[in-house]
Amino acid sequence: MAADYPDIDIAPFIDHALLTPTATTEQVEQWCEEAYRFNFAAVCLYPAYVKQAVELLHGKNPKVCTVIGFPAGATTSAVKLYEAQEAVESGATELDVVINLGWLKGGKTEQVHREIAEICEETGQTVKVILETNLLTDAEKKIAAEISMDAGASFLKTSTGWNGGATVADVRLLKELAKEKVGIKASGSIRTINQALDLIVAGATRLGTSRGIDLIRQRDNLQKGE
Repeated sequence: MAADYPDIDIAPFIDHALLTPTATTEQVEQWCEEAYRFNFAAVCLYPAYVKQAVELLHGKNPKVCTVIGFPAGATTSAVKLYEAQEAVESGATELDVVINLGWLKGGKTEQVHREIAEICEETGQTVKVILETNLLTDAEKKIAAEISMDAGASFLKTSTGWNGGATVADVRLLKELAKEKVGIKASGSIRTINQALDLIVAGATRLGTSRGIDLIRQRDNLQKGE
């Protein structure tokens, strides 16, 4: 139970996400200021806002993360690679890349591997591969995880949040598959401090959420016994 470990500092785990289609430049500024103020690991934004975030967070701790092929993962490999390269040129140091689920389910594992490997090799940055675990069988999760790690991914990420969110069971499975070689990012539908803490204890090393500030407040209340 989360109440058994209220002293975990969740702030350094959080990727402060602003991935709504209606995100504005004013919200980007707010998210960056919050990421810095609360010592979050990163701010995660659409590619169009990377330059703004890099300027706002210059010389500060939070990293600038963006999403590639988001949310479906079905754009061409050339488009994903260009999107990733452009994001890095704009200053992003972390890339959350959506796997091509159709290829994976269709057995085109070499194409999946090549696409991820090219992005990892050509950008040289931290790549978190979004597996979209809610749409995969456990056997497919295993294949996707192994491909991603072999291709050079730095993290296995559960979800985009568009097709369900992270579960403790999936985080545990990914941790077992990762064998501590890569990080685990739990993402999607993390609304309560109990969820956040349970995911961390299960093995998550990052949490992708738009509710980081609320989680911090809940954590503070939990520590006070409220």
